[in-house]
Amino acid sequence: MSLLAIGINHNTASVELREKVAFGPDKLAKALQELESNSNVNGSVILSTCNRTEIYCDVKASGKSKLIDWLSLFHQVSPEELKPSLYLHEEQAAIRHLMRVSCGLDSLVLGEPQILGQVKQAYSDARENAAVDTSMEKLFQKTFSVAKRVRTETEIGGSAVSVAYAACTLAKQIFESLAESTVLLVGAGETIELVAKHLASNGCTKIIVANRTRERAMGLADQFGAEVIGLTEIPDHLPKADIVISSTASPLPIIGKGMVETALKVRKHQPMLLIDIAVPRDIESQVGELNDAYLYTVDDLQSIVDSNIEQRKVEAIQAEAIVSEESAAFMTWLRSLQAVDSIREYRKSANEVREELLGKSLQALASGGDPEKVLIELSNKLTNKLIHNPTRALQSAAEQGEPAKLTVIRQSLGLDETK
Repeated sequence: MSLLAIGINHNTASVELREKVAFGPDKLAKALQELESNSNVNGSVILSTCNRTEIYCDVKASGKSKLIDWLSLFHQVSPEELKPSLYLHEEQAAIRHLMRVSCGLDSLVLGEPQILGQVKQAYSDARENAAVDTSMEKLFQKTFSVAKRVRTETEIGGSAVSVAYAACTLAKQIFESLAESTVLLVGAGETIELVAKHLASNGCTKIIVANRTRERAMGLADQFGAEVIGLTEIPDHLPKADIVISSTASPLPIIGKGMVETALKVRKHQPMLLIDIAVPRDIESQVGELNDAYLYTVDDLQSIVDSNIEQRKVEAIQAEAIVSEESAAFMTWLRSLQAVDSIREYRKSANEVREELLGKSLQALASGGDPEKVLIELSNKLTNKLIHNPTRALQSAAEQGEPAKLTVIRQSLGLDETK
């Protein structure tokens, strides 16, 4: 059996193809059950996200091509369409790939942490469907510990690399605790939703969502316990806001200098952070001229993001080194298991020979045989039995002209040590 990783991802396949071979919740259990009942597969885990679909398994050498055929048949995608986008990793390369994926080194956003949770969920789903064998169990547990080591020893996940995350990071740097801050979110699109998630994960509970249509904003309100207001109500609520983050599709600014100036007077000039993620701008640039108003635009955040991406690339060098070290160590351990089985079989065979000859010798002694002759015969027969197979192996290697094999056999018999 050998470890295998096979799949497609955002680097090798289009969105259309990734959608075709995705294992949604309605397909995952059936797929795992089919793999579990496949005679070529001992254990398997399926990882399926928006950016990748991968199968990790313990498979027979003859089962590699059959696994590709199964994947094609399961999703009703022709092999001709699927194969050009497929990658296949074996043994240590498969181990290393899984570890890189789990550490965020193979992600669209370098170092993103969400993928580890997705890998853990994939492993949990496989266990629930009795699809995990001993090798896969050990591999995934080791992978989780490696991912933890990478997060502990490097800063690969420590810098903001999305505008939404950068906005929240900036807010955390300026305000001591987001739990005590009131945040006004202007807009209710995907970016603002992502901002809200980051805010909530940092303990922010006082959120006001302002949007042109209340219905769209209610979805955010339900998720984060936010208050919903219309855009026309912003002047009334702006004085409450310690932080304003805006991202709409409005062609004209929504928040002007005069509106912020009035709000600051009501706030008795307590500082206000305003982050404008929109293009074109939602907040007039003149707001930045006001005392106690700190305005950042999407360009400011993008420069932070670009700098952080470069920093993650530096940290990734150390992370890659950790993964290479750990994958090699795990492969060494895996190979040692094969030796354990061989040693066990060899010992069993030798003991069977010993017990058989010892039994005959004891019978001979019980029948009145000469003890000296019995012992001599036992030693001769035992020696001949034990050296028979090694002798044949030495002769065969010599006759076939295989010096490397001959050297290995000699070393295993201790001949080079005693020479």
